[in-house]
Amino acid sequence: MKRLFVCCFFTVLIIAVSCAQPKIQKNLTDTALLELVQKQTFRYFWDFGHPASGLSRERSNTTNVYGNETVTIGGTGFGVMSIIVASERDWITRQQAADRLLKMLNFLSKADRFHGMFPHWVNGETGKTIPFSKDDNGADIVESAYLFQGLLAAKEYFNQQSQTEKTIRNIIDDLWQAAEWNWFTKGGEHVLYWHWSPDKQWKMNHRITGYNECLITYVLAASSPTFAIAPEAYHEGWATGKDFTNGKSYYGIKLPLGMDYGGPLFFSHYSFLGLDPKGLKDKYADYWEQNTNHTLINRQYCIENPKKFKGYGENCCVLTASDNHLVYGAHSPT
Repeated sequence: MKRLFVCCFFTVLIIAVSCAQPKIQKNLTDTALLELVQKQTFRYFWDFGHPASGLSRERSNTTNVYGNETVTIGGTGFGVMSIIVASERDWITRQQAADRLLKMLNFLSKADRFHGMFPHWVNGETGKTIPFSKDDNGADIVESAYLFQGLLAAKEYFNQQSQTEKTIRNIIDDLWQAAEWNWFTKGGEHVLYWHWSPDKQWKMNHRITGYNECLITYVLAASSPTFAIAPEAYHEGWATGKDFTNGKSYYGIKLPLGMDYGGPLFFSHYSFLGLDPKGLKDKYADYWEQNTNHTLINRQYCIENPKKFKGYGENCCVLTASDNHLVYGAHSPT
């Protein structure tokens, strides 16, 4: 479980949104098109980051629910990884990347935390919690995990001896070591709980069980240098979810774990931004096989297109969580 953060390359296109209309480019090769989409995705996090904090906004639109001040903790982790890639690929300078990250870290170190964990949303101006729902107004350890995998990747990347980069590493260390992962076992139960509120306590009562996008939460909790969980939490909590073991084949492709057809593709994206699945195995699965087969099943569903949706096919086959005509949907073959 300690094979962490060796894969910073931000190829998972979480939010492919630009902040300015790009120049139209025609007849691009596949490689050039991917480069362009990745660069425009980075610009969402860079150009549209909150001006006061630099953190990633929840949406690019302004509505009664998602205002200009709403920033997302998990999305900020994705944004940190995009900044690392942008620095490495010379879209921005290393110093620009380091300066932005330090701004973000100075803000995060003063923002609301609960037993070392961040809420789902915070106000990008003040750092105060914005409730995600009526009872979800405190710690969200899954969103915090997405942030921490980005920060730990940044800690490894910014390894030079300038004062800025040393300060980056020190602040990340402080935040990482203050995260009380084992406290979220609710008194020592062999499972992690997703939420805790300072006034509602454990009212959400959401046990994190697999298989889904939350694997990284258990990996980080097991890897904590200060507040690690016991192995039993992984085996008796995470690995006992009703959709954990699969083993069936879809379109002739075997799926080791997860719900029928694998679920939305972000199940194979979010945890593996910072965790390399190649060669990663436990007694439940080979995680490279899991991710590859999940993706191939998704693609084959779109090729066969049983519901005859317009545009589905071998070149349009990524079904995952995104906005749609109903605002949001966790899209999948089911």
